[in-house]
Amino acid sequence: MAAWIFWISAALVVYPFAGYPLALLLLRLLFAREIHRGEIEPQASLLIPAYNEAAVIEAKIENALSLDYPPEKLEIAIASDGSKDSTVALARACAERLGASSRVRIFDYPINRGKIVALNETVPQLTGEIVVLTDAASILAPNSLRRLVSNFADPRVGAAGGIYRIRGEDSSLTGAQEKIYWYYESFLKRSEAALDSTLGAHGSMYAIRKDLYPFPPPGTINDDWVIPVRIAQRGRRVAYDPSAVAYEEAHEMSGFGRHVRIMAGNVQQMKELRGFLWPPRPLCAFFFLSHKGLRLLAPFAMLAALGLNFLLSNAPLYRLLLAAQLAFYSLAALGGIWKLHPKLLRLPFYFCRVNAAAFFGVYHALTGRRRMSWS
Repeated sequence: MAAWIFWISAALVVYPFAGYPLALLLLRLLFAREIHRGEIEPQASLLIPAYNEAAVIEAKIENALSLDYPPEKLEIAIASDGSKDSTVALARACAERLGASSRVRIFDYPINRGKIVALNETVPQLTGEIVVLTDAASILAPNSLRRLVSNFADPRVGAAGGIYRIRGEDSSLTGAQEKIYWYYESFLKRSEAALDSTLGAHGSMYAIRKDLYPFPPPGTINDDWVIPVRIAQRGRRVAYDPSAVAYEEAHEMSGFGRHVRIMAGNVQQMKELRGFLWPPRPLCAFFFLSHKGLRLLAPFAMLAALGLNFLLSNAPLYRLLLAAQLAFYSLAALGGIWKLHPKLLRLPFYFCRVNAAAFFGVYHALTGRRRMSWS
């Protein structure tokens, strides 16, 4: 029995991170249905939710105004969710200084009610057919909006996500690993989108058809995942376009608390699976379980595999596997203390840290003791 549980635990760790990409590669070779992109210029709204973003809001407005998109067709909206700093004052002054007061709309909500509440209230007031959501700290490449919008030339597409690149990776202990991880995630998303729909997007930059906005309930944690998924549940495709690039500083993407919040959101998201069971979307259900569901089990399976490996270590094969596990976790411990070189040696630390966050994320999601949504 111990041997069976050990191998099942090992499979629950290996499959979501290694087996699933191989399965996607094979499926894509056999059944790809690529998105049909086209050069279109619909009316668009760039929506920037903000909470205490005084440090970056001026740079964000300047970046938004410099995008390669017809000015008369691009509305820039800032939704300040009860900011307590000078975010709103700086945004207004910046728009006036740049002569763009008529293009930059500022929604100054006086009370911090949560990001989803701010989005739900703002989206209906926008004028764009396409709404592009972007984080205040993200800097968009000049052609990113045009590239993202091109996916909506395909009438099947209801949402589209771009890619984000890490800048200043050496400023963070895990910056280089975050960069490597997102190259891996990009492959998964590109493959899922080519087959049917990628599930979720990244808050740096993603776009939706305004009339498909699903109005998620207050308290939704990972809005950039739930919003595209609910659009996919309506039978639309969610595209992924790595030519639409947003840049984020490494320090913005680091921090154990961020991983805990994401994991808590992943637990919360599991109820969305039923939307792919009927009407049936088998590929999306497969993506959901492989990409999200089984990853939540991986941290618990890692502990089980290690503990059972000690019990089974009287056999040569299990002694070899135990030595490999101990070497991996030792490397992870060293990676948490020093910046090991080459950078690939730091991946065990990053992998373990992300999975360790799952324990806290599951706890907070199930007990509700911590407010995990935007605050």
